[in-house]
Amino acid sequence: MPPSGWTLAVLLALYVFTGLIGHDPWKHDDAISIGVVHDILTSGQWLTPSLAGRPYPESPLYYWVAAASGFLWSWLLPLHEGARLASGLFTLLALGFILLAARELHGREQAPAAPLLLAGSIGFLFHAHEAQPMLATLTAHTAAYWGLTQFLGKRPRHGATCFGAALGLSFLANGLAAMLPLLPVAAFVVWRSDHRQRSALLLLGSLLLACALAGGWLAALFIAAPDYFAAFWQGELAQLGGSARPLLSLQRLLLMLPWYAWPALPLAGWALWAKRRQLATPPLAFPIFAFLVTLVLVSLWLGAGSAPALLLLPPLVLLAVPGVASLRRGAANAFDWFGMMTFSVFALLAWIGWSAMVFGWPEKLARQAVRLAPGFVAHFSILAAGLALLGTLIWCWLIVTSPRSPMRGIMHWMAGLTLFWLLIATLWMPWIDYGKSYRQVAASLARALPLKHRCIINVNAANSILGALDYFEDIRTVAARSPGAKNCDLLLMQGPTRDGDVSTAAGWEKIWEGGRPVDRRASEKLYLYRREAKRVTSSGK
Repeated sequence: MPPSGWTLAVLLALYVFTGLIGHDPWKHDDAISIGVVHDILTSGQWLTPSLAGRPYPESPLYYWVAAASGFLWSWLLPLHEGARLASGLFTLLALGFILLAARELHGREQAPAAPLLLAGSIGFLFHAHEAQPMLATLTAHTAAYWGLTQFLGKRPRHGATCFGAALGLSFLANGLAAMLPLLPVAAFVVWRSDHRQRSALLLLGSLLLACALAGGWLAALFIAAPDYFAAFWQGELAQLGGSARPLLSLQRLLLMLPWYAWPALPLAGWALWAKRRQLATPPLAFPIFAFLVTLVLVSLWLGAGSAPALLLLPPLVLLAVPGVASLRRGAANAFDWFGMMTFSVFALLAWIGWSAMVFGWPEKLARQAVRLAPGFVAHFSILAAGLALLGTLIWCWLIVTSPRSPMRGIMHWMAGLTLFWLLIATLWMPWIDYGKSYRQVAASLARALPLKHRCIINVNAANSILGALDYFEDIRTVAARSPGAKNCDLLLMQGPTRDGDVSTAAGWEKIWEGGRPVDRRASEKLYLYRREAKRVTSSGK
């Protein structure tokens, strides 16, 4: 018996929106995306997104939606939290589209397993709650799969429209490398359809629709900002040139999948075995082909990163759905027991860790928390503790009262994962945010800047750091190789100096260094140098 629509909707909504607010931009994609959104809203340049004042030639869909979300919620939330709600929107859409695709392939009874498996995948949790452009691509892929499954059903025209729109939006979300894996899958569906000629014509119409959606932005870009257009295409073509070691990327993805795609991967494996005599039928052949094509092309073009691996989850989930219903009773009970015990233990550990941070008990754990985040002072929050307690009680009630069904194991897994994330977001988030935020670093750097200075050279600081400095304190830098760098009197560098660095030349003096509490290695810290005034004057002549 599948979960009711309201139960499924409430569980998924709680999972999606918990943790999107309540913390600053964090390093890597979250800080970069927030930095781009901040630049869009301050400069008004929606057509050509920038990061900290520098052109950032990437596909703009996620940044557009995040900027609109940040603006709409500006009356209630700070920009980084309002913008991050766009991730919640894309995640909900992806879960909805994978449900519809599973309904077309496997029927209404089994379809609710698809969003539970997608949201329950461990790797998905890491990115669903950050400002992550790949979430927009994931949404486009799930919508494309829904469209393609309708090619195989009774609504090919509707499927062609959906696929064409999804294909165009996939390009606007992450460019050619993330969009192109959908084309071989579409060709496979046309080949397997009962009316190949009609399906081929509909696919041609889909491609025209996709070109119209993507071409609108490209045409405007070509007319208004040809240099930006050229930089964008240069980056796209360079990416399609392939990674230096695609086989190594493939190996790393395969080694990552057992934990990243748990529990979808083992259930997909069981479906292959249990339905081994039906592998040629569309419900199995379609996701198998889609997974293999996506695996190869992601390895070749996007690498073995955690964010690109998101594109492997939808076909795995569609393949795993029949494995849920066909799982033998003993295995189903073991999986259910494993999920309940695992997340019950995790919940207990989360409460113990919170007690150590707030009340100082257990003492050894409290000392460890202080060592990992020196200077952090925890405060008791009635609201946070109340929400965490309510979630824990609901979890206890759920595992006692849930009726037995093939869906029970993945329902408990998804509910346990939601509880664990809820406890982290309510009890642990202040401690985590204290260590990962660049807010204090940016404030310290702003205080160290001379009242009068020309500009700041950036030697090797990461884009995420540049975005955070611009977002928190409006601190912008110029590239070391840019023409204007020779007149700058300040230099910002990540990591200590080395022989041959700009900062090792005569006339530079270190005036500041700083980093987050978790940045203990010298290579992670930032260093600010000042050049003597007479050297600035002489170089400016």
